Amino acid sequence: MAMTINDDSISSDRTSHTARPAPGDQHRWEVSWLPDRHLTRNDAITAMVLADITGPGDMHPEHQLWPHVQSWAAELGITGADALDRTATTPTWSDPAFSALPTDPEAGE
Repeated sequence: MAMTINDDSISSDRTSHTARPAPGDQHRWEVSWLPDRHLTRNDAITAMVLADITGPGDMHPEHQLWPHVQSWAAELGITGADALDRTATTPTWSDPAFSALPTDPEAGE
């Protein structure tokens, strides 16, 4: 698990979801799995921790980290189950400059 937190992006090597400053508002952030929500930087980090932890797809209510997932999700005003559903989606926006995941040249990406 490796998250990269910069002044202008937050990414992880375990998910294609990313976070970036919201356009036109230097104090708000947007996260690809929470479209249309502007978050504080701390909330964006929390959202990216959720995406990182749930990214591999092996998270479930019996997992030892599930209480943490529920707690982090609650900080964002959602449930743990909702976080799982949302982080399992394809990012609503993608910019290679904001993603730590390498593109696959054989897949035409």
